Amino acid sequence: MSTNVEGLTEALSATKVSEHGVSFAGKSLKLDTEDDAKQVTDEIDKCTPLQYLNMEGNTLGVDASKAIGKSLEKHPEFKRALWKDMFTGRMKEEIPKALQFLGDGLVKAGSRLTELDMSDNAFGPIGVQGLASLLRSASCFALEELRLNNNGLGITGGKLLASALTDCYNHSKKEGKPLQLRVFIAGRNRLENEGAKALAEVFKLMGTLEEVEMPQNGIYHTGITALSEAFTQNKNLKLLNLNDNTIGPKGAEALAKALPNLQNLKEINFGDCLLKTKGAEILAKALENKHENLENLSLGFNEIRKKGGISIVKALANKTKLKTLILDGNQFGAEGRKELQNELKKIGKFAVLGSLDDDESEDDEDEEDEGKENETICSESEEEEIRVTFDEFLRIPSEENFMNLGDERKNIIIKESKKTGDIVLNDYIQIIMKVSSLYGSNKEMVRNFALDVTEKLYRDLFTWAALKNNSPYVFNVIFVNLGLIKCEDKSFKPTWDCKACQKALNTLRNNDCVPQIVKSILDVFFAHTENGTGER
Repeated sequence: MSTNVEGLTEALSATKVSEHGVSFAGKSLKLDTEDDAKQVTDEIDKCTPLQYLNMEGNTLGVDASKAIGKSLEKHPEFKRALWKDMFTGRMKEEIPKALQFLGDGLVKAGSRLTELDMSDNAFGPIGVQGLASLLRSASCFALEELRLNNNGLGITGGKLLASALTDCYNHSKKEGKPLQLRVFIAGRNRLENEGAKALAEVFKLMGTLEEVEMPQNGIYHTGITALSEAFTQNKNLKLLNLNDNTIGPKGAEALAKALPNLQNLKEINFGDCLLKTKGAEILAKALENKHENLENLSLGFNEIRKKGGISIVKALANKTKLKTLILDGNQFGAEGRKELQNELKKIGKFAVLGSLDDDESEDDEDEEDEGKENETICSESEEEEIRVTFDEFLRIPSEENFMNLGDERKNIIIKESKKTGDIVLNDYIQIIMKVSSLYGSNKEMVRNFALDVTEKLYRDLFTWAALKNNSPYVFNVIFVNLGLIKCEDKSFKPTWDCKACQKALNTLRNNDCVPQIVKSILDVFFAHTENGTGER
C-alpha cells in the first residue's frame, strides 16, 4: 500500500496543469505603431485566461508597447511576463517609455506577477527607471522569479534595482505578506562591488532566495563579503552561481562563513574566480562533513594547484548525491591530475569528474608560498590601488597591465579616452584596438573584461559618429584598423592583434549598439574567410 501511495504522490507532483497564454517568441516582429501591435493585442484580447505573454526575440517601440499595455489592463489573472530580447535596435530613450506603458497595463489590471524575465535587453540604468514603478507596485508583491541577465545595469542600475525591490518588500510587508523572491538572476551586468552591496541588503530583508546567479559582474572580495552575509539569511538557497567574478582567498573566507548556514545547496559554481590554492582549501574545509545535498560543484579555471585540488576532493567524500565536479583549467600538472583521480576513485566518485584537458602544468614555486604571491591579475588585497596608469597601459597593452589598472579599469579607460572632452577619432580607435586585442587572451576573465570595455567604447563611438554625421568615414577608419581594408598610408602597420579585434567586434555584432551596415560588412568578411579563400 505504501508503495502505491508513494507512486501516486510522485505522479501527482510530476503533473502540471498547462497554462493559457500568448507567445510570439522568435517571430522577429518589428512593432512600431499601435497598428503594428494589433496582431499581438488581438491574441491577448481573445485569450482567457491570459496567464503569460512571451514576446522574446521581437522588438517593440513606444506606441506598440502602449497598445499592448492597454490590452493587458483587461487581464488581472496575468502572472508571467516573458519579455526577453524585446528592444533590439531601439533608441535608449524609447525603452523606459515602452516599459512604463507595459508596466502600467499590469498595474491597472491589478495582476500579481510571479515571474518577470527581462533578460538580454541591453537597457542599462535608464531601463531600470522605466521598470521601477512596476517593481514597486502591488503587481510585484507576489513575484517569485526575477530574471535580468545581460541587461547592462552597471552600478547605477544595480542600486536603482535594489531600491525598487526594497520598496516592494516594505510595501508588501505592510499588506501582511512580504515579497518572497525565490529566483534572482542578474549575470553579465557589470554590477561591481557597489551594485552587489546594494542588492545584498535586499537579499538580507527577504531571506527566501533559492537560486542566485550573478556571474560576470566584476565583483571583488568586498562585494562578495556583502553577498555572503546576505546568503546567510537565505537558508533555503539551492543554487549559487558567482562564476567569473574575483572571489579570491579573501572572498572564499567570507563564503566559508556563510556555507554552514546553507545546507540545502545543490549547485555551487565558483568557476573562473581566481580562488587559487588557498581559496580552494578554505572552501574545502567549509564543505567537508556537511552539504550532503550537493549535486554539482564547479571550480574550474581558478589557478588551483595540486594541494588545493586534493583538499576539495577529500571534502566530497560524504556527498552521496554528487553528479558533476568541474576542476578543469587549474594547475594540477600531470602528477597532480593522477593523484586527484586516484583520490576520487578511493571515495567512489571518479565518474563525477569532468574533463581535465585544459589543466595547466604546475608552477615551479612551492605551494606553501602561494598565499604570499602578489596576485598580478586582479589584485584583491589592494583593489582600490591602481598600480598601472592609463598611459602605461597604452604603451604596453598587455593582459597584465590591463588587469592591473584595477577594479575601475573600465571607468578609467572610458574617461581617459575622452579627456579632451570629445572623441579624437584616430586616438580613440587605437584605444579600442588595444583593448579589443585582449579578446584573444586564453584567460576567460581577461576576455570578458576586455569585451565589456570594448562594447562601451564602440557604443560611444557609433553614437558620436551619428551625431557628427560622419558615420561612413568612421566605419572606414575602423575597418582599416581592423585590417579588413587597405590603408592609403602605406607606412601604416597595426601593432595589435587584428584577428582578436575582428572577433571582438563580431561577437558584439548582435548588440543594439552596432549599426546594421557594420554588421553587413562583417557578415561578408567572415563568410568570405570561412569559405576558405583567406583573401581580402
